[in-house]
Amino acid sequence: MHIIDLGIFVAYMIALLGIGYYFLKKNKSTQDYFISDKSISGWHIGLSVVATDVGGGFSIGLGGLGFIMGLSGSWMLFTGLIGAWMTAVLLIPKVYKIGLDNKMTTFPQLFNYYYNSKVALMAGIISAIGYLGFTSSQILAGAKLASSSFAGLDIQTALLIMGVVTILYTVMGGMKAVIYTDTVQWIILMVGLIFVGIPISYFAIGGWEEISKSVQPEFLSLSSVSWQTLVNWGVTIIPIWFVGMTLYQRIYASRSKKEAQKAWFIAGLFEWPVMAFMGVLLGLFGRVAADQGMFTSFGFENAGGMDPELGLPLLLRQVLPVGLMGIMMSAYFSAILSTADSCLMAASGNMLSDILIKFFPSLEKHPHVLIFAQILTLLMGTLAIFLAANMQNVLELMLYSYAFMVSGLFVPLIAAMFFNQTNWLAALSSMIVGGCTTVILTTLDTKLPFDLDANIFGITASLIIFISFSVIFSKFKIKKSWTT
Repeated sequence: MHIIDLGIFVAYMIALLGIGYYFLKKNKSTQDYFISDKSISGWHIGLSVVATDVGGGFSIGLGGLGFIMGLSGSWMLFTGLIGAWMTAVLLIPKVYKIGLDNKMTTFPQLFNYYYNSKVALMAGIISAIGYLGFTSSQILAGAKLASSSFAGLDIQTALLIMGVVTILYTVMGGMKAVIYTDTVQWIILMVGLIFVGIPISYFAIGGWEEISKSVQPEFLSLSSVSWQTLVNWGVTIIPIWFVGMTLYQRIYASRSKKEAQKAWFIAGLFEWPVMAFMGVLLGLFGRVAADQGMFTSFGFENAGGMDPELGLPLLLRQVLPVGLMGIMMSAYFSAILSTADSCLMAASGNMLSDILIKFFPSLEKHPHVLIFAQILTLLMGTLAIFLAANMQNVLELMLYSYAFMVSGLFVPLIAAMFFNQTNWLAALSSMIVGGCTTVILTTLDTKLPFDLDANIFGITASLIIFISFSVIFSKFKIKKSWTT
C-alpha cells in the first residue's frame, strides 16, 4: 500500500483513539459507561444501530451475495428493515418505559423483570458468550483485511494493532465513544462507497453495456431468489432485533421513546435500500471484473471456482488509485470496528451487570465500580484478541453463539412481553432446548427439510418446550419482583 494510503489509514485510527480519550472523563457512573447519559440524539443512535448491524460480515457478505446471485441478494437486508421497524413499533414502547423505571442497562435484566434471577443469569451467560465470540470474529476479520492490504504485515501483528485500537477507545469512552465513533465510521463507509467505490468500479468494468453482456439476466432481477432463502433470512435476522444486547443498550441510551423509535426507523432505511443495494452492486461488479480477467494477477482467470467474498475487495484493490485506496480501506475497517466495539461493550455489560453482580451484589455500590467496568472491558477485549489469535474456528464460535442467542432467547422474551406468560421453568427450559437444538443441527451439518435454516427448528423446539412446560408446571407461575 502506498505511503499516502497508509497515512490516511493511520490518521483514521488516531482519530478513533481521540474520540475515546475525549469521553474518558465524561462518564460518572456505570450507567453512563454502558448506556450513556441519555444526551445522544436519535440520528446518532440510528447511525450507530445500523453501523453495528451492518458490520464487516454484512459488508463483505453482501458483496459475496452480489457475486453469486446479483441484485436479488439485496433482499437479505430487507429483513433488517422489517426487524428494525417491528422493533420500533412493538418493542421499544414497552422496553423503554420498563428500562427507564428500573434503571436497566442490559437486555437480560428484562428476564429478571419478567421471570426471575435464574432466567436472567442464564440469559446473561448466553449473551456474554455470544458477544465475546462476535468481538473476536470482527477483530480477526479486520486483521485479515489489514494483512492483505499492507505489504509485509503479518496476521498476528495486524490482529494486535486492530484489537488494541478497538479496545482502547472502547475502554476509555464507553457507550458514548462507541456511538459517536460508529457515526463517524458509518459516514466514512457511506462516503467511500457512494463517491469512490461504486462510481470508479462501475466505469472500470465498462459500465452498463459490459455488465449486461457479462452476466445472466437473473443477476439483474430482483425475483431470482427462492422462498426458502427468504424465510431463512427472515428467521435468521429479524429475531436478533428483539434479543440483541447491543440494541437494548441503545434503546436505554435514547433521550426518549420517540427518539429511540426515530433511531430505529432511520436504521431500517439505511439497511434497505441504501446499504443493501450498494453492497450487492459492488459484488456484482466484482463478478464482471473476474470474468473480464482483471484478477489474473491474483490467480483467478474468471469467476468460476473463486471465493465470492473475494470479488469485492479484489476489485477495489485493482481499480482504486493512490489516496482513494486509503479511504476505502478506512471505510471497510469502519464497518468492522463499528461492530467490534459494540459487541465488546455488550459482552462487558453482560459480564458485569448480569453475572458478576449476581454473585457479588456489593460490587454494584462500590465507589470504584466504574473503574472496575473499564478494567473488565479491557480484560474482555484482551480475551477476544486471544481467541481470535489462537482459535481456528472463531467464525464457527460466532455462528454457534448467534444461533444459541436467537433460538434460546426469542421465545421466552416474546411470551412474557406480549402474552404475559411468565413461567420461569418454561423460560429456562426453552432457552436451553431451543439453543441446543440449533447448535446441534448446525454442527451435524445435515440436510434439513425444504433446505430451511436450523434456527427455524431451534425456535420451534423452544416454543414447543415453553408451551408444554407452561402447562405442566403451571403451579410454578409465580410473578417475581425486580429485586428477586
